[in-house]
Amino acid sequence: METDATRICELMLDLPDMTIVAFDDSDSAVARLHVQSKPKRSFCRRCGMQANVKDRPVSEINDLPICGRPLTLVWRKYRWSCPGACGGSWTERRDDIVAVNCSALTVRAGHWATRQVGASIRPVSHLAVELGVSWHTVMDTVSFWAKPLIDDPLRIGATASVGVDETCFESATAEHATTWLGSVVDVEKRFVIDVFEGRQSADLTSWLATRDQAWRDRVTTVVIDLHEPFRAAITNTVTGFTNAQLVADPFHVVGVGNRAVDKVRRRVQTDVLGHRGRKDDPLYRTRKLLLIAAEKIPKGSKGKARLEAYLAIGDPNGEVREALQIKEFVRDIYTLWNDEPAARMWVNGIIDEARISAVKEIKGLGRTLKQWIEPILAWHTTGASNGPTEGLNSVIKKIKRTAAGFKNRANYRTRILLACGNCNWDLLTN
Repeated sequence: METDATRICELMLDLPDMTIVAFDDSDSAVARLHVQSKPKRSFCRRCGMQANVKDRPVSEINDLPICGRPLTLVWRKYRWSCPGACGGSWTERRDDIVAVNCSALTVRAGHWATRQVGASIRPVSHLAVELGVSWHTVMDTVSFWAKPLIDDPLRIGATASVGVDETCFESATAEHATTWLGSVVDVEKRFVIDVFEGRQSADLTSWLATRDQAWRDRVTTVVIDLHEPFRAAITNTVTGFTNAQLVADPFHVVGVGNRAVDKVRRRVQTDVLGHRGRKDDPLYRTRKLLLIAAEKIPKGSKGKARLEAYLAIGDPNGEVREALQIKEFVRDIYTLWNDEPAARMWVNGIIDEARISAVKEIKGLGRTLKQWIEPILAWHTTGASNGPTEGLNSVIKKIKRTAAGFKNRANYRTRILLACGNCNWDLLTN
């Protein structure tokens, strides 16, 4: 059993061949731990002669916090000089303490900060306070240690099913329009492969062009919402997923039906009463009931009876009622799982009904279904959806909220891929 207090402290320090010289806690803001390497001989790399100690320079590096305070490691180094003809000199280096090109924090403090920002999605500003350094020091350190994790060729591997979606990067202001960040997700393994700027066809095409052709050829399923620019990029015969089946996400297909109902309700509201919906208007009071699945609408005065009563008053021509029925028909597409022929007949029936409808919003819905009929029906043979992609988008939004917004896209990408990019954290210990 160890009884030497100094030796116990050295073991707790966990830096091999290092000796604790002193511990200074006189400053309430930061603690200072003075250390030095155990004496050893050094030899000149040029002539091989044993070197002499020239001087003992001191280097200060921030280490892991201790007892709720930042800790500065005061390292008294050895600087040697060759007594021979070459006359060279060199200073002690310890790669297990300080990494080359990342000397503001110790290696272990850098690893810890990277895990905290990535795996735990903590704000960089909080870690900067705990470590006693600036925000930029922490972010630069995290970027340094994150690079080998993100660039690890085993991180992505072979991919069979891909999901593509986008999230808002910056909301519109007087100076610029809304900017977007697209995400490419491995739907089966449920991690973010990469992110790219924008949501247009050229943006996704540029990203796809950076991917290996063999990797793209192995993808068999691509799931997207009904976003035409993404479809154009994915089906591009040069840079797209040439062997993949395109699938329209069911949630967004049903969403098209819901939006059609809401558009009809808003227009009829204005046509009948001459103004936008107000809290006592009959159609305005049905706005939520119209979007609920028919089988989930409560019975009685707070559900179906209420809906029927308000439609009778506010929808004299039955346009909202017709849109509501079409919306339910769209939902029923997904009751025909594993029966693609029956689903095709059903979708074509909806398209025919929409074509002869006098309601312009329903006609528009029919055109959308016609344009996307093959990707819609692809769900009935693949069962693929963008659920994992939407879930990971929620994590991406959490990262943005935690950081209180981003201006630097590179930092945003780094933190997204650390948090949900399938990084091998064991690489930090190697």
